[in-house]
Amino acid sequence: MKFEIQGKDFLVDGRKTKIISGAVHYFRNMPDTWSDIFKKMKAMGLNCVETYCAWNMHEKHMGEFDFTGNLNIKEFIRIAESEGLMVIVRPGPYICAEWEFGGLPWWIQTNEDMEIRCSNPIYMKHFENYLSHLFDEIRPLLFTSGGPIIMMQCENEYGYYGDDKEYLKHLYECYRRLGIDVPLFTSDGTSKTDILDGCIEGCLSTLNFGSRVEDNFRAHDELYPESPKMCMEMWDGWFDAWGDSKHHTTSAEAYASVVDDMLKRGSLNMYMFIGGTNFGFTSGANHYEKFAPDVTSYDYDAVLSECGDITPKYHALRNVISKYIDRELPEIPENREKCSYGKVELTQVGGIFDNLDKLSAPIFSNVPGCMEKYGHGYGYIAYRTVLNRDYDNSNITFESLGDRAQVYINKSLVGITYINDEELRVQFSAKAGDILTVLCENMGRANFGPKMMRKKGIAGRCLINGKIHFNWDVYPLPMDNLDKVVYADKAPMEQSCFYKGSFNADKTKDTFLYLNNFTKGFVTINGFNIGRYWEIGPQRSLYVPASILKEGENEIIVFESDGKKGDSVVEFLDYPTLQ
Repeated sequence: MKFEIQGKDFLVDGRKTKIISGAVHYFRNMPDTWSDIFKKMKAMGLNCVETYCAWNMHEKHMGEFDFTGNLNIKEFIRIAESEGLMVIVRPGPYICAEWEFGGLPWWIQTNEDMEIRCSNPIYMKHFENYLSHLFDEIRPLLFTSGGPIIMMQCENEYGYYGDDKEYLKHLYECYRRLGIDVPLFTSDGTSKTDILDGCIEGCLSTLNFGSRVEDNFRAHDELYPESPKMCMEMWDGWFDAWGDSKHHTTSAEAYASVVDDMLKRGSLNMYMFIGGTNFGFTSGANHYEKFAPDVTSYDYDAVLSECGDITPKYHALRNVISKYIDRELPEIPENREKCSYGKVELTQVGGIFDNLDKLSAPIFSNVPGCMEKYGHGYGYIAYRTVLNRDYDNSNITFESLGDRAQVYINKSLVGITYINDEELRVQFSAKAGDILTVLCENMGRANFGPKMMRKKGIAGRCLINGKIHFNWDVYPLPMDNLDKVVYADKAPMEQSCFYKGSFNADKTKDTFLYLNNFTKGFVTINGFNIGRYWEIGPQRSLYVPASILKEGENEIIVFESDGKKGDSVVEFLDYPTLQ
């Protein structure tokens, strides 16, 4: 295949071609679903798939790279090619995507001289090393080498963030130096300043928006009158944050009309074709006046649902796209089968305090520090100290917090404070010799804007009655190996507990977990972290992909941080509820 940009047009093998693409994030979907997704793309009339790349997943620890499982981008692209799709890759290094830290690895924050998304030499050194390893995986799949990758993006929406043009130039040159010889592009907001700050010579300028095609291209038409017109992110829905009043949805008919308008002008990439899931602790957050962490589901009200089901939006778009293509569309594949495994009683329980020394080794600190200080990126962190005198109606206060702290005296919860509270304060009373524990949860680093570098855990001074309290033991709790948890014969006193049970599956199918008796925490099934839950919604169920289940007995562990509301019972049903 030969792909080129000529004037206002994209050419494939010399023929003017509209790119009709959809976004699919390989790291948000399980590998056994990729082929099904691509078949549904072809059946809707698409000729291309676009994906971001998540640096923080490929390099979880500095210098250690992983391209296996649902991180096997090479296999993802090969399957797309086998289904007859072209591919657009957006490696970042920053991607936003409502993904933890915008795809950047948490460990870059451990360097005090770090500044992200600019010409900072430490940042550039790290992202060049990442790109070198990533490009080794995908370079053989460029269209110039006979593969399906037609274009790649430099950075992402930089015009919203900053104005370091030398950084963008360096990134462009890095791509070329590392052997990326396909057309490169930028994607930005639609204002003139967004485009000017985010573009770079040598890269095609594309835009991101979800409506009003003519209005949103006005500045672009002025700046690039002879350039192809492409909406690189045509938003078909939106993401949810914990505490939103309801799940975001958009009109199928209205979106189909916008797609129609865009195809009259040029090419597009639907964001998202399928949203997928923020498994584990991978969901990001917005942080403007208030901190707004994203839910586990990235359903996005996309063309396919979170689990890959056909939606009304799919049918509306198929009707529109059929007007712009000259091939007969294949039949739409059936949705994958779902299963209700029923109710499961979690018969074993273990308290967090009985397991601190099994899950972590204490690190002594004169004063508590942020999570990153202890070489720890995700999950939870506990700070413990022995009080050396009595305290009556006293206050523990936090200068800065990332993001939620539960304060215990011995094993009794005395209060919770959250980053959005007007005062980061908990009142308590205690006796000399009592143990004060602060259990902090990282609910996701900001993925957009100027507050991305805020630290997690206790990120500033921690005071008791206005004074510094010294001498703490700190327990990083990544929660990545719950095999070490010991369960008690009877229910422990504390509210933060692990609950364990098992269920049998005679066949492995997609399912959805409901935790109506629980308040807040996360769940692992067969050791795989399916994500966070929180009673405040709007998400009411957690998607469980078939590939993490096994025929026969399956293990489920729920970590409940706030105390359950009823019996230790969960339920697997064959439908989701996002409300």
